[in-house]
Amino acid sequence: QVHLVESGGGSVQSGGSLRLSCIASGYTYSNNLVWRTCMGWFRQAPGKEREGVATIDIRGVTSYAASVKGRFTISQDTTQKTMFLLMNGLGLEDTGMYYCAAGRSFRSQPCEYDYWGQGTQVTVAS
Repeated sequence: QVHLVESGGGSVQSGGSLRLSCIASGYTYSNNLVWRTCMGWFRQAPGKEREGVATIDIRGVTSYAASVKGRFTISQDTTQKTMFLLMNGLGLEDTGMYYCAAGRSFRSQPCEYDYWGQGTQVTVAS
């Protein structure tokens, strides 16, 4: 079965950077005309609803939430089945629990996530 494990979270000062990693054990990639596997990062701040942060599919096509675009970079190493999220210029609003997820996209439609990690905490302080 697929298991996702995040790491790299921690406490950082405002303006600093963090690099999160997500290892997808047992994950099988798919890349054809119909199905594309995809992965993404989500976060949930205290008292707020979970929100999508960034996504990437097997071909490397990415998308970002407007709030992080230009500051965060999502990437992957398919040989290691690992996804990364480089977060630069962190602010207090970026504080939250960050989760990685994996799933698939039907004919390039939004990713349908089937697997989730347990999260890694990111705390930004002044």
